[in-house]
Amino acid sequence: MRVKLKGLNWSTKRLADGSAVTHYYAWRGGPRLEGQPGSPAFVASYERAYREQRKPDGAVFKSIIAEFMRSKAFTEGIRERTRRDYQKCIRKIEDAFGDLPLPALEDPRVTLDFIKWRDAMPSPRQADYAFTVLMRIISWARGAGLTSYRPPERVERRYYGDRSDLIWQDAVHIAPFTAAAQEPLQWALTLASETGLRQGDLLVLPWSAYDPTPTDDGPLGWIRCTPSKSTTRTCPKGRRVAIPVTRRLRASLETIPRRGPIILTNSYGRPWPENSFRKQWEHVAKKAGIEGRTFNDLRGTAVTRLSEAGCTPQEIRPITGHTLASIYRILERYCARTDKLAGGAIIKLERHRG
Repeated sequence: MRVKLKGLNWSTKRLADGSAVTHYYAWRGGPRLEGQPGSPAFVASYERAYREQRKPDGAVFKSIIAEFMRSKAFTEGIRERTRRDYQKCIRKIEDAFGDLPLPALEDPRVTLDFIKWRDAMPSPRQADYAFTVLMRIISWARGAGLTSYRPPERVERRYYGDRSDLIWQDAVHIAPFTAAAQEPLQWALTLASETGLRQGDLLVLPWSAYDPTPTDDGPLGWIRCTPSKSTTRTCPKGRRVAIPVTRRLRASLETIPRRGPIILTNSYGRPWPENSFRKQWEHVAKKAGIEGRTFNDLRGTAVTRLSEAGCTPQEIRPITGHTLASIYRILERYCARTDKLAGGAIIKLERHRG
């Protein structure tokens, strides 16, 4: 006898060896179920999840957390990866403030309790993220009329990680990495440095995004896609970017075998699992003697190369999808430590003087 389990949700992932595994959840954003569909363990874990989903005491903060996790702001308003990150933080928030009486939110001194909780965490970066999630939940609750507490407007962050001046240089970083890497990672290096796309977007970039048809503005073709982080509540469809293909990118695309709908594949000819790609990348970077540079630094590298070619921030923005503020920050930090743009400026000055 087959029983349809209401609300059942699942996701399929690729492992490092190229095989696929499917995880099942009691509901979207809910706990992972045990065993395989149809097994006693599977049904038991499903029933247990719904038994434990009892509505918490409406007089404590845990009730607000539960309402938030059932809301569209959580189930539909954020990406799957972000939702998983939220869940890790929410468990910490529940442990710390789940039993907090709701009237305590009306006391201004509760903000200090929130900040002390954040400051007690060992990792400044994770602490800031957990605090952001807490404030997001409370902000949602205020908008829903569940509390009148107003999140503080300005709280000094614990973590500052500005990597805008960490650029991959051709001779120092790109050449050694290329020599140490196999073709799949070489392809990824070229696509990242020539397009400025994020790692997550590149690993799922389909061949359909590549249009080799020449135009007046793009004689070698185009890469057209919608970066994942451009999707927001105010722009649910995201902002589409159009990237003209360079000669270097065109040459790389012509050597990549079409093994499926996704451009970048691993040595098995399958799309890269994100964790596997990151580990392989870090292994090759270490082998090549590259320190202090990450894959995401290639995004800033693309911006500086476009600037060195004479592009304005307004011209760079529709290519990489950065905000103008981010582009100016990258260029401000990078231009302060490079001779190339300074030398170009003097050449232009001398040419102007005749």
